[in-house]
Parts: sequence; structure tokens; C-alpha cells
Amino acid sequence: MLFNPAIEQLPLPQLRKLQNARLREQVAYVQARVPFYQRKFAAAGIDAATFRGLEALTKLGFTKKTDFRDNYPFGLFAVPEHEVARLHCSSGTTGKATVVGYTAHDLEIFSEVVARSLVAAGCRPGMKLQNAYGYGLFTGGLGIHYGAEKLGLTVIPVSGGSTDRQLQLLQDFRPEILCATPSYAQVLAEEIHRRGIAPEAINLRYAALGAEPWTEAIRQQVEAGLHVQATNIYGLSEILGPGISQEDVDERGTGSYLWEDHFYPEIVDRETGEPVPAGELGVLVLSTLTKKAMPILRYWTGDITNLYYDHSVKRTHVKMGPIRGRADDMLIIRGVNFFPTQVEDIISGLAHISPYYQVVATRRGSLDEVAVNVEVAESLLRELGLYAPLTDELVQQHDYLRQLQGTFAKKIKDNIGLSMRVNLLSHGQLPRSEGGKLSHVQDLREVK
Repeated sequence: MLFNPAIEQLPLPQLRKLQNARLREQVAYVQARVPFYQRKFAAAGIDAATFRGLEALTKLGFTKKTDFRDNYPFGLFAVPEHEVARLHCSSGTTGKATVVGYTAHDLEIFSEVVARSLVAAGCRPGMKLQNAYGYGLFTGGLGIHYGAEKLGLTVIPVSGGSTDRQLQLLQDFRPEILCATPSYAQVLAEEIHRRGIAPEAINLRYAALGAEPWTEAIRQQVEAGLHVQATNIYGLSEILGPGISQEDVDERGTGSYLWEDHFYPEIVDRETGEPVPAGELGVLVLSTLTKKAMPILRYWTGDITNLYYDHSVKRTHVKMGPIRGRADDMLIIRGVNFFPTQVEDIISGLAHISPYYQVVATRRGSLDEVAVNVEVAESLLRELGLYAPLTDELVQQHDYLRQLQGTFAKKIKDNIGLSMRVNLLSHGQLPRSEGGKLSHVQDLREVK
């Protein structure tokens, strides 16, 4: 089943023609309505009347996260405030929040691409979906909610957290679908095992997981623990929210379809900003082709991935590979290039370590130092009778925790080649954003 077969299977030449027409319309639209782009175009000598479309795309430069902050709150909007149907924004953990807005037309598109994504994930009209993404200013909860309703699903809007309630509803309402962050899906899987809940008590078949990068090892853990087929849903607030790309349940591990009729993707070199050869890794850059409240051209997502076409499968749209890290998250530690996802790979192979972690880089004199702060599984702390927040003193008093700390540090050294201090924490000690996401990197080396 496809949600919109005419578009999802549109022959590539026709898709390119559609993209080209929509891009030219978008350039003219923002030049007429958005002072930020008016200034950019004037500085680059660009005129919408003579803009040649896709072949001239790189001349537009990049839009970056700082541009949202510099134009806070509504400076990037292309419509007057009374035409904005909904506002979302990031949690704003550093500086001002990133504000995004939607017209009624934009919300229709949002629901459409999420519905497409959920069909690709295995969902079918009449199924029940338990939505464990955070509601509120975070785009995930409401984005999934309205797309699921458009598809004809019954939505259970639990929002994030409240593990006891989540597990109770999984058993009582018996939904076939779970939407959550992959790390929270791991938490649910662990709790189901710890509490001895029988597999037949849970009716889940599919899980659409996103809002943070994850690995094949995490997929295997979630699928085994929840008895589901788990797929990746990708999105970011600056462009729309969830539903920019989605894995097909029958093609897991081969990349996520990116809905090219609404979002034009590029991959560029993280250092030079120049396009890279097809299939190679680089920074994902996205342009909205149909968004009206806040159209964005060539947004530097910071996500490291690649793009490729798979002509042997059901859809003609390009596929994007897994997110390998973030351009701004890559750390150079004592001459070694290091991505936090390398720590995540190690965590996935350790018992009693939760998926919640943070890498902190500091500098003492001229020497770089790195610590990994990671939360221990709640079940282990209960077994040890530890209910207060963990401190290093408490860790050293318990043989198993001390051994776990040492094992983790050794695996980091053996697999990554760097010595890092491991700090074991209790569940909840690392701060989450409103949407349940956790910043995996803090580089404090430049902080004076």
C-alpha cells in the first residue's frame, strides 16, 4: 500500500520538472515577502525573474540555525501573523528558541507527508497508534497525531514519559503501533522484560522511531523487546517536523524515502559547502518547495548522511542513509575525529546501561579531556537499593557499578582509541528537552 501512489511513484524526469517549477515559485515568493531573503538575493545578485531553478540552486547560499535566532521570533515568516495557524518552537536550551510557523495549507502538507510515512512504516487505516512523542511546542507529538488521523488511525495521545501509564495502555488498549524516540522505546522494552509482561499481553506490530539518531543495534534491541518491526522517521522543526523522510518496513536498513515533491535535498562537504559526488557522505541541506508560512531555502541541517536512488523498489523518491552524526557534533580530540554515535554503538552492547548519555569535552591547560556521562538502567539501581542520585563516591562503594564503569571506559579506549572518564548517573540526571530529546555533546573547550 502507498498513501499517494501518483506522487510516490512519479517518474524521476517528471519529479525533477515538478521540483524545478516549485523551486522557482518559492524563490519568487520569498523575494517578494521575506526581507531576510531579499537581502541575501540582493547581495548575491539573484533576481527571481531570471532565476534558472535547480541548476542555479547553489547560488542561493545557505540558511543556518543562527539565521533563525537573528530573526526571532517572526522575521523569517512570509505571511502576516493572522494567517499563521500554528506556532511551534524548539526548547531553546541555548539562547533564543527556534520559532516555526504553519499556515492551514502547511498543516495539510504536514499531515500528508506524515501519513505517507506511517503507511511506509506498516500502518493501515483502522489500526491504533500510541503516540509517545511529546506534545506542546515540540513538533513531534502533534505532527504525528494529525498525520495518523489523516491516515485513519485511532490515536492514543499519551505524550512522552509516564512509563507506568504507557505500559498500562499498551496492555489495555492494545495498539498495533508505537511512535517514540528510539531511546524511549528501549526503556519500554527493558521495563516489559523487567516486569515479566508476557509478549501476548502486548499487541504491538510496528514502531516508528525518530527525533534522534539511532543504530542497527538499537533497532535489534527494540524489535526483540517489543516484538515489532521498527523503522526510522526523520524530520526537523526548521523544515517542517517529522515526516521529511521515512524507512519502508519491508526495506529496513536500506535507507529512508525522502519526500522530494515537498523537500529538495542536497549533500555538501562539511568544510567547503560544495556538493559531494552522488552517494558520498556529507551535510544534508534541505529546501522547502511548498511551505508558505516560513519557506526556507538551503537549510544547513548539520546532519551527516548520504543520498542515493534505489530503482528496484516501490517508490521513485531518493533515499537518505542513516544519520551518522552531526557536523557540529564531531569533536577532534587529541588529533582523533570522534562522533558521539561511536559511544552509542558501545552502549548498545552493554547490559544495565541506558541509552541516555552525554559527551562533555573540556580543556585543562593545553590538554583536551573528555567525559561520558551516562545513566544506569533503573532496574539495576532498584536491585542495588539505590534511590538517591548517583555520585562517584556511591559508584566506588558498589563492586558491580565500579566494574561496569571500568568496562565501559575500556571499551571506549579499545574501540575509539581515546581515554575518557565515565560518570555513571541515575535515571533523569541528564536534562531532556521538552520533546524528550537529549543533547549528546557539550564542547566546553572554548568557554572562557
